[in-house]
Amino acid sequence: MTNSPRAQLPSLREELRAAEQALRAAGVPSPEHDARVLAAHVLGVKPGFVWQVDSLSEEQREQFDWLVVQRSRRVPLQYLLGKVFFASVEVLVGPGVFIPRPETEQLHVWALTALRARLWEIPEPVVFDLCSGSGSLGLSIAHSVPESAVTLVENDPKALVWTHKNVQAGASSGRAPVRVVEGDVTDQALLPDGAGTVDLVVANPPYVPSGTPTPPEVADFDPPQAVFAGPDGLDVIVGLVGNIARWLKPGGAFGVEHDEGHADQVRALFAKEERFREVKTMSDLAGRPRFVTGRRA
Repeated sequence: MTNSPRAQLPSLREELRAAEQALRAAGVPSPEHDARVLAAHVLGVKPGFVWQVDSLSEEQREQFDWLVVQRSRRVPLQYLLGKVFFASVEVLVGPGVFIPRPETEQLHVWALTALRARLWEIPEPVVFDLCSGSGSLGLSIAHSVPESAVTLVENDPKALVWTHKNVQAGASSGRAPVRVVEGDVTDQALLPDGAGTVDLVVANPPYVPSGTPTPPEVADFDPPQAVFAGPDGLDVIVGLVGNIARWLKPGGAFGVEHDEGHADQVRALFAKEERFREVKTMSDLAGRPRFVTGRRA
């Protein structure tokens, strides 16, 4: 009896093993995870349901093989999927925009705590998300605290394409429209109408020292202006201090992500600004010092 064409196809488990081997040989840090996620993407199921499928169709197999080749070339997994989950939202990503990292979700958690603690006295808080990129941080805040009025600030035209895409896609689900502003966050003339009106500022600025070796996914795909910030990595953060102090209203809070090796320097920069109080370092879930927070006196 002749086997049917479908019976001749490799099982999905065999496909996944081969993909995992190819990704591992290419130096991909998480080959098993990435192979399973790519297979789930092709099948249109959640990664946990991949094991319920026996095999891929010919068309699915071709798509899966192509995705594995691209990932082997160290194209970011998120670019191949076209999206990334961040905190409470799903945002679109692709070439030209920085990929949101899980570490930044801790800044999101801190921001929600800071806002919800004051909703009784500030029913419609004003929020600025600086160096917004895809808009993930500000949009997740708007989604989680729909009473907030959020402004996303980004300077890179290529990144702004993705900022607008995500706002138009309705990633925030907030009550108030999310505003997008093109501008340099270190420009002391930026957003003069915001002076003394903002309840919360969050920022994930570039903070890697120029010339620092980075993985291929970062070196070849992340926009360099979203990663590197001068010889010591502090160029943008230094320029942020005065603007954040100018925008915040009394009692308003700020949270800024930084390199774990810069904790003391960044905390000193903000503590030196006399308009701030309660300046302290916050750690991420791995216990690494990654954020500086404080309030406007």
